[in-house]
Amino acid sequence: MDGLIYASWLFVVALGMTLVFGVLKILNIAHGSLYAVGAYAAASAVGLFATLGLAPAFSLLAMLLAAIAVALVLGPALERGLLRLFYGRDEVVLLLVTYALFLILEDAVKLVWGVNPYYVSEPYQLFGNVTIGPLFYVGYDLALIGLAIVCGIAVWFGLNRTVAGKIVLAVIHNHEMSASMGVNVNRVHWMAFTFGVFLAALGGAFTAPMISVQPGISVSVIIVSFAVVIIGGLGSIEGAAIGAIIVGLARAAAVHLMPEAELFSIYLVMAAVLIFRPEGLFQRAAARKI
Repeated sequence: MDGLIYASWLFVVALGMTLVFGVLKILNIAHGSLYAVGAYAAASAVGLFATLGLAPAFSLLAMLLAAIAVALVLGPALERGLLRLFYGRDEVVLLLVTYALFLILEDAVKLVWGVNPYYVSEPYQLFGNVTIGPLFYVGYDLALIGLAIVCGIAVWFGLNRTVAGKIVLAVIHNHEMSASMGVNVNRVHWMAFTFGVFLAALGGAFTAPMISVQPGISVSVIIVSFAVVIIGGLGSIEGAAIGAIIVGLARAAAVHLMPEAELFSIYLVMAAVLIFRPEGLFQRAAARKI
């Protein structure tokens, strides 16, 4: 259960990263900073709703609205204002650009919210406690598993069962052919990136009640998110799900059995997978779907 809880929010974040890579072919290092912005925005939104005297249940709506606001503000601005200027360049250039963006966002977060930690306690108390055998869990933690399932199904259904999704898949497979058939590739790019930002911010927003929102949370998130997408295969939704579960279970096992090897266990699993599958577990499936 600990592994699945950890994997749930990690999957939501990694899903946005793998979607952006599938469409834009950008391995976005700044994804962790977008997660952090979502967490800070959610903390501010929950505090605002509390000052208005609204019921604690509205804090969930506040977190969702905060994630949407982050996506609508930063998504188009970053993709149209910066990333599109580097399309067609070497992958290393794009990697350096997103790293520079990561550093800029890290300092921007400190300028806006300061360096003191934020605590979001209201949503964490909404679902009470749940007993599973001899174990006790906070209901909010288990609710995150449901959120991850909903996000995964929604993205898969949107890509594979809707007209807009088919257009996105066409752009993924062949930019030039899609453009020649009348697809507005630029619009697909900024919409896909904005949705990726939304998933990162959503993961940060709904993780905020579980952690202390403070500078530095983006670094650990980007590390484990990279591990997830590399294990599952870059650009694969199924791979992101399986990768998140593997990383979550590996971390939970290490925490319970050998706490000093917590971070090392993730790299060990990643190395073991890459030895036998350098392209990731679901890379071949990615060529057929995403």
